[in-house]
Amino acid sequence: MNIAIVGGGWAGIAAAVALAGKADITLFEAGRALGGRARKIERTDARTLDNGQHILLGAYRETLGLMQKIGVAPEAHLRRLPLRIQDASGFCLSLPRLPHPLNLFWGLLTARKTGWREKLAAARWMRTLKARRFAVPPEIDGGVAQWLDAAGQNGVLRRHLWEPLCLAALNTPARYACPRVFAHVLRESLGNPARGATDLLLPRGTLSDLLPEPAGKWLGERGVRIRPQERVHVLRPRADRWQIVSGGGAEIFDRVILAVAPWHLPPLLAELPNAPAIPQDAEPIATLYYDYPENIALPYPLLALCGEHGGWLADRGQGVLAAVLSGHGAWEELTDSALASALHHDICAWFFHPVALPPYQIIREKRATFSCRPHLVRCPQTLSWPGLFIAGDHTLPDYPATLESAVRSGQNSARMLEERPD
Repeated sequence: MNIAIVGGGWAGIAAAVALAGKADITLFEAGRALGGRARKIERTDARTLDNGQHILLGAYRETLGLMQKIGVAPEAHLRRLPLRIQDASGFCLSLPRLPHPLNLFWGLLTARKTGWREKLAAARWMRTLKARRFAVPPEIDGGVAQWLDAAGQNGVLRRHLWEPLCLAALNTPARYACPRVFAHVLRESLGNPARGATDLLLPRGTLSDLLPEPAGKWLGERGVRIRPQERVHVLRPRADRWQIVSGGGAEIFDRVILAVAPWHLPPLLAELPNAPAIPQDAEPIATLYYDYPENIALPYPLLALCGEHGGWLADRGQGVLAAVLSGHGAWEELTDSALASALHHDICAWFFHPVALPPYQIIREKRATFSCRPHLVRCPQTLSWPGLFIAGDHTLPDYPATLESAVRSGQNSARMLEERPD
């Protein structure tokens, strides 16, 4: 069987690994390297960073399993730390290494800058959620903010825990983020009984070290043809097969997996009759890398920013700090210099002495992830045309746009392809 996988991000990689050795596979990638939105980029000073700051969790079971399958030891490439949510206001919630749910309840009850009444209310809410299997009440038809209002979660924990978690996980502000998906995130993280599920997994190097580069080598050793810098323009049905038109010409394949962002799908499907409507609403992400003096270090590798624009701050070592903003907000209207200055001011709350604005680099992505809103109709992984499959984090109804959902979708598409040989 001759299979084409269009898109060399983490979904496309996962699909290729699952099918390697079972078919003749060609992997098309429009960029210069595999990895999609989660890969390294070269800087003018010869240092390498990532094209976006990503955080993994201990609950990313399929991602960690995929790394192990291609010979990457997660413990060698990821720092495992207990979950801590801390910001410069003095708020801090830290989960100890205790069995679930003791770790969560102890973390809530010992959280700083919040009263006992609110802590107990949050603990009761989480217990109720678990009893209801994290199902959102049917009367909640708005965003996460409405759900939190109905649950009475309106205090310090809402401002410093629930809403920042929602924005970090769904890349969508709580006022219009999907409660059902956020509930699933809570079930897989804070409500997950698996040991270490809530741990932060921080890359020791670049994201390319975790999967794209070793996967490229692993796939090449198994006969998978990887064709970088070759954009696919359109897909055409040819009897029971498919013609792919790319920068390299036209070729025929038995089966096709499209592992691209949702906004790249309409041009690829333009010549198919009755192509499904693909949701196009997207959320932006900005990553700002600051080159502070090498003696600068944060009290914890990942901190929340509590200034006007919110966001998260990651310590990448040797003075390099990465600030991340996601979801539509006022920050989008700021110039690069104004945004860098505003976040530098927030970052300085962690320093004991004044620090001048250092050199910085900004990566803005206007369409970084899909907008995870209520009643969003996801793109199906199988369509009415035999032999055509869709992969990508935008295809899984219960998941937000994360590396784990991308990997799961790629694996699902490969499984569906094998189960439907017609």
